[in-house]
Amino acid sequence: MKQDIIIAVDVGTSSLKVGLVGPDLDVLHSADHAYPVSYPAAGFAEQDPLDWWLALRLALAKLSDSCPDLRGRAAGMVFASQMCGVVAVDREGQPLRPCMIWLDKRAAPIAREVMDGFPKVFGYGLLKLLSSIRLTNGAPSLNGMDPPAKMLWLKRHEPKVYERAWKLLDVKDWLLLRATGHAATTADLANVTWMMDTRKGREGWSDTLVARFGLRRDLLPDIVEGTASPGGLTAAAAAELGLSAGLPVYAGAGDVCAAAIGSGAVEDGELHISLGTSSWISGFYPGRRLSASEGYATILSPFANRPLLIATQESACSCIDWLDQVMDDEADETPTGLTPPLFLPWLAGERVPVDDNRLRGGFLGLSLQHGRASLRQAVIEGVALNTRWAWQSVAKQKGTKHAHLLRAVGGGALNARLCQALADCLGVDIAVSRDPRNAGVRGAAAIAAAALGWRASVWEAAKSFERSSETVYRPDRTRQAYYDGRFRLFLDAYKRNAPWFRTAFEASSDD
Repeated sequence: MKQDIIIAVDVGTSSLKVGLVGPDLDVLHSADHAYPVSYPAAGFAEQDPLDWWLALRLALAKLSDSCPDLRGRAAGMVFASQMCGVVAVDREGQPLRPCMIWLDKRAAPIAREVMDGFPKVFGYGLLKLLSSIRLTNGAPSLNGMDPPAKMLWLKRHEPKVYERAWKLLDVKDWLLLRATGHAATTADLANVTWMMDTRKGREGWSDTLVARFGLRRDLLPDIVEGTASPGGLTAAAAAELGLSAGLPVYAGAGDVCAAAIGSGAVEDGELHISLGTSSWISGFYPGRRLSASEGYATILSPFANRPLLIATQESACSCIDWLDQVMDDEADETPTGLTPPLFLPWLAGERVPVDDNRLRGGFLGLSLQHGRASLRQAVIEGVALNTRWAWQSVAKQKGTKHAHLLRAVGGGALNARLCQALADCLGVDIAVSRDPRNAGVRGAAAIAAAALGWRASVWEAAKSFERSSETVYRPDRTRQAYYDGRFRLFLDAYKRNAPWFRTAFEASSDD
């Protein structure tokens, strides 16, 4: 039987999606399965890794009904996933505790402590910041989401787990281990630990940076190319998944890099935006880019270490989902023409262009006349205004191309009101592919296609996705003027409210 299907797995925050992708890189069939996020305490956000594996099994079972000969036709499997998680495993690969996912900010005080010093710049000790930038082109986020602070939290607060741990892995890397029996990571995930030396010719774990956090080097997995295969499916994994033992499994990439490839915007300086639980503006560049004051930089992609810029914002469509959950009646009202309140979308703190886990969301200017429609419009506007806050810096980076056009991927790109608001607020055309939710699946499949020899390279594979942009949202001049005024209010609201949020956060922490 001809092996003509790639099994591409995209592990998100709320669900896992599996796509069956053919040689033309179209998604033939897809299935997803949801799982919960646990919030056991303030600042904590955890998931059970076994839930991801169960979701993979169930999604593949659904797809086997759509493609009964999947076992024989599968040519390879590849993973993409959420980033900045920490899974502690024993020597058998079993999780020792739930994964601290990217939303987990419990380690923020540790991040600030480790990176503290005098004189202080942007919240960092100057010498530590400079050495980190020299080695990694960035520094650990002070909001606690990056892995090293979480690892140190584990060492301090759960020492028995830390002592038993064989490896500390990110989400994708644990799935690779479960599938193949081998512990490996890719450069993009290693880079965002900020313990990897990313200088050309010296790429690899830095003993200096590992020691800064007081961690053990042997806890970190080997770094491999995204197109590499750490191994084939083990007999045990194959039996659980209903696939053939030995099926090649490719290392893949984190979700940011997979979405970048799946967007088709892979020329140097081309940007796209991903709209999901969080959001990010991203694109490949010919060399390092960094904005230390606004908290974003290029990291290494897992393909010849090509630099990929990431400017991440913590809450996007999660704000819209939150509003739907707290409203008793989801029926929309007819807009009254009343200016909506100003919404601050920092429900999980923020990262770009300010790195502060203490920020919180809120509505400013509520009145008795505001109804459900006003609140929904306020949330959409707040997400758009927050995106503009990051966009105004990223779009000015040296080498940025097509600043007038922004490709949008992710589930949020299906929200026409959000896309139009982004076009009006940013003053750029927003181009949405016919299948934006599958950008991560397509990007992962492109990696496997290059590894299998179906395409000459990942970049050639990605170019086949350019044709898929079908809907374009263009700015409305009247609305642009409206958003200009709202953006000034938004920035002023941050300046006035940020000190209060920080005071309130510290007071609640003291309690």
